[in-house]
Amino acid sequence: MKKAKFYITMVAFVAISMTMNAQYTQTDRIAQGVLNGINSVLDSQERKQRAEIQTREKAQYQVDFNAAMDEARELEEDGKYAEALAKYEEAAVLNWKYGYTDQRNITRKITSLYGPAGRTEEGPSVINNDKVTLSDYSGYRFMRENPIFKADKNAGNIKILRVCCSDTETRVEFEYENDEAKAVYASVPADTYIKGKKSGKLRIVQAQNIGVKPSKALIEQPYQRLRFALIFPPMSLEDNEFELKMPGKYWNFKNIPCK
Repeated sequence: MKKAKFYITMVAFVAISMTMNAQYTQTDRIAQGVLNGINSVLDSQERKQRAEIQTREKAQYQVDFNAAMDEARELEEDGKYAEALAKYEEAAVLNWKYGYTDQRNITRKITSLYGPAGRTEEGPSVINNDKVTLSDYSGYRFMRENPIFKADKNAGNIKILRVCCSDTETRVEFEYENDEAKAVYASVPADTYIKGKKSGKLRIVQAQNIGVKPSKALIEQPYQRLRFALIFPPMSLEDNEFELKMPGKYWNFKNIPCK
């Protein structure tokens, strides 16, 4: 009899414990739900506050942007190119952050003034061009600038500038434009290759001024143009053209001349 009472007591204790645990679990869920709701409201308020601050800042600095652009144009008209360049650069920083107008036009304007202002670099439109432009191409049996080729329809922001073929290498020079309103990283896959009917598939052996994954090259400003070169083994003398493929990318080209 005592043993039966003991079992009944144990069953009742377990049942009560399970009920209490269920109540605690339900309470925890309710509390977590309330906490999530509060966090959601706070996040929404913070986003709203940030948006309001950015709107106020944009309105505040737009006056400075317009003034800098007007002054830059006047200085340029007066032939004061160095001062005009500094003002355009000042306006570009504001425009980059708040987006008053097309950044591409400002970037190109700044680049166009580098020469008249006495700067030795090319300007923000082109990054480190001297790293990929050779002083002498006479060592190549074939060289063509701006070759005719067919690119993937999604490859609008990249073009081939020069194709060079020799008995030791195939050199392809590119220009890639950052068409996003932010900094981007550019790289090429290690299994990028060129292919000709006679040459077969030839994998990349070197990249200049761009990273081979996992390495990357930074394009810091919108509408900056990164020039880079990819080096491959030599094409067969029997090939008249070749294709270039970057697996996983839209930078794919066909009918590139090599003779």
